[in-house]
Amino acid sequence: MKAENMKTKLTAIVLLTMGTLSLASSPAEALDLLETYDAALHHDPMRLAADQALLAGQEKRIQGDALLKPRVDLQAGLSQNHDEVSVNAPPALASFFPSSSSGTLRQAGVQLVQPLYDPKAKANRAQLREQSQLADAQFKQASMDLMRRVSESYIGVLSAMEAVKVIQAQKQALALQLDRAQARFEVGRGKITEVQETQARYDQLLAREIQIRSALEMQQARFAELTGLQAQSLATLPEGWKPGIVQPDSLASWQDLGQDNSPQVKVYRSELEIARAEVDKSSLQSRPSLNLVASYAMQGQSGGLSPLVSANNAHTAMLGVQFNLPLYEGGAIDSRARESAARLGEAEDRLAAAQADLRLRVQDTYLTLKADNARVVAFEQSYRSAQTALDATLLGRDVGTRTQLDVLDAEQRLYSSEFDLVQSRLDSLLAGLQLNLAAGVLDEGVLHQFNAQLQTSH
Repeated sequence: MKAENMKTKLTAIVLLTMGTLSLASSPAEALDLLETYDAALHHDPMRLAADQALLAGQEKRIQGDALLKPRVDLQAGLSQNHDEVSVNAPPALASFFPSSSSGTLRQAGVQLVQPLYDPKAKANRAQLREQSQLADAQFKQASMDLMRRVSESYIGVLSAMEAVKVIQAQKQALALQLDRAQARFEVGRGKITEVQETQARYDQLLAREIQIRSALEMQQARFAELTGLQAQSLATLPEGWKPGIVQPDSLASWQDLGQDNSPQVKVYRSELEIARAEVDKSSLQSRPSLNLVASYAMQGQSGGLSPLVSANNAHTAMLGVQFNLPLYEGGAIDSRARESAARLGEAEDRLAAAQADLRLRVQDTYLTLKADNARVVAFEQSYRSAQTALDATLLGRDVGTRTQLDVLDAEQRLYSSEFDLVQSRLDSLLAGLQLNLAAGVLDEGVLHQFNAQLQTSH
């Protein structure tokens, strides 16, 4: 009778722990993926640095536009002069050449320069605008990278938590099996080897638990560093979750999306346009420039300075054009042209390499997602089979055709199948995010769609 009660308890615990291992057991007030990403936006130093880099890059456009706008300079001077001279001059001019004089000399002026024709400045402006576009692409790349890191950390914590649940369920079941083996041995219906084998497996499980809990703590620490939040309770996939159909269900379509949207490719395209602008600048180094120049100046003096030093309270106004034509710079112009042409070739090759790498990465993530979706279906069947096998093994042990060790092995296969099923679902979810990342279309809208699949008690 005691053995029958023990069997009933064991079956109930197995079924109960299988239910608690499911992904539907999200605690109340669980953090979801969007909340985690929002926290990382305001906490992650790499993202905060990207914000500052974007602000700096946006100033490049303003600096480029300023090159063709008027420039106004103000100049002012104040000096104290003292002269000692020995001059033989006619008496009528003696007052203009005193032997000793001292006083203060004041000068002030303002000058305006407006470019009228400056092809080098226009090419420089185009280059600065491209540098601003480059900053935009780099910021988008940094934003998507943060989404990747948040998603990987989030799912990494869920996976580690699931491993802890599995080990706890195994401990509970093994403890019950150990009690049952001990009871059977005490009444003479079991063998001491069964007790010893069950005890050995239980001790091994305790050692594995230490390792698994350490891995969970590490994942939680990384999560906290990234988001500033504690990963004690996270929303997760509901029980029975199944992956959807990949849309669009075409590798070529995803690769085309990547060519048009990938921020990494856009970065290399911007670098190519910057290199082209540098070639234009180099080819225009010997071109003339024409500026409109207007100035107004005044000067005066005080003290005993000779009027020949400076006229008192003089005013000068000027309006004209200034022509400048570089003639020779020691070969630097030709050298810069050759350098910029080489840089252009380098940028073209780097862009081609980035496009090829993108096609391979999209293909890899696309095929990975397809495989992960198939693995979910396979592990669902594997879990059902393992559950059926355990029930049959329990029955076989009670009628004497199976041993206690057979039951332990069947339980191990069931727990392993449960964990594999959970892990495959998480892998499928992450692979979907990574495919959107590789194609350059991962944004907050896509993140919201994936977050909607999570179950939370909010």
